[in-house]
Amino acid sequence: MTDDDVPRTENATPEPVPFSSAALLAELLGQQARLVLPRFDYVEGARLGGVIAALAEGRGLPVVVRVEAETPAGPHIVFQRAFPGSSPTNDWWIGRKFAVVRRFGEASFTVGTRFRVEGTTFEESSGLDEETYAAHGGAFPLRVGDEIVGIVGVSGLPQQEDHALVVEGLTTYLR
Repeated sequence: MTDDDVPRTENATPEPVPFSSAALLAELLGQQARLVLPRFDYVEGARLGGVIAALAEGRGLPVVVRVEAETPAGPHIVFQRAFPGSSPTNDWWIGRKFAVVRRFGEASFTVGTRFRVEGTTFEESSGLDEETYAAHGGAFPLRVGDEIVGIVGVSGLPQQEDHALVVEGLTTYLR
């Protein structure tokens, strides 16, 4: 059966676009407000990366975990670990997600969700190069107060799972 064979009704409700609900956007914004660091330096960045890497390793996840510090000279990788099943493509994805966080000051999943809630997509409406930017889940701003001091990210799973692993790691780290 093809789409043309499916009977149509006037009152048929279209399938919702994944990750486009206002409730999800509110939840993501709440995570950003809640997950603020008391301090950040290279040692703390490596500790945070280690927490997330331990979660990934314990579950056998095929991901790359990265933490970058924002410095006056530009971003500096302070932690990165790749697990079996990941690939150099995941490094590229993390870079694209981190570019979104730097550009918009919000988690990459938050940015993509905001566009979908507004009835469009990041790719259609941002005007940004898709080779450089990806508003897919997995990159999260590291804040001390209101200042973004770094970014943490994961790549290798479906975007909502990448994001969830970062949030779980940050929550564990902040305990």
